[in-house]
Amino acid sequence: MNYKKNRKSKIWLKNNFKDFYIKKVQKNISKYRSRSWFKLAEIEKIDKIFKKGMTIIDLGSSPGGWSSFASLKIGNKGKIIACDILPMSNIKNVTFYQGNICNSIFFNKIIKKLNKIKVHMIMSDMSPNISGIKEIDIPRISYLNELTLKLCYSHLKHNGIFLVKTFQGHELVRYYNKINSIFKIVKIRKPNASRSKSSEIYILAKEYKN
Repeated sequence: MNYKKNRKSKIWLKNNFKDFYIKKVQKNISKYRSRSWFKLAEIEKIDKIFKKGMTIIDLGSSPGGWSSFASLKIGNKGKIIACDILPMSNIKNVTFYQGNICNSIFFNKIIKKLNKIKVHMIMSDMSPNISGIKEIDIPRISYLNELTLKLCYSHLKHNGIFLVKTFQGHELVRYYNKINSIFKIVKIRKPNASRSKSSEIYILAKEYKN
């Protein structure tokens, strides 16, 4: 038996069982789906980004934390187009497509399905598999971030909202400035539900200038 590996696994389990947000999810998984539900709820509490009847694109949606929260906020007349490489069970007002957005065939399929629809919000909780090696992870994260921003150019309404997960690093300033050039208001958020040790942050941009 690998003692070090086994010890790390026990520590991880101990820490996660103590996690307030994971406990909340475990008590009502049909509602919350994942801890990401609470991250979006915190952002909404501060920034009030949702309105009834909105049309939203949700990237990296599985297992459905953001889509389920957004669905409650936008109501029956709202619509969410969600996609992820992993499967996701049904959510009211959500049309889900399973596939890898990094695959050009799948990406173009999503574009075609949108059929020139302009949406009120594009949100992304996508993240690559983190290796812990910056030289590998940062280019992967940057690529996903750029794909997400690319959708804004073609499918985000004037004065639309953009919410994207990214990570602290040398690429952050460049990406922030790029977003800042096409939106009137740009903020960085670090919800309490995001683990303190994690370098993940969220960029929230409002009032798309297109």
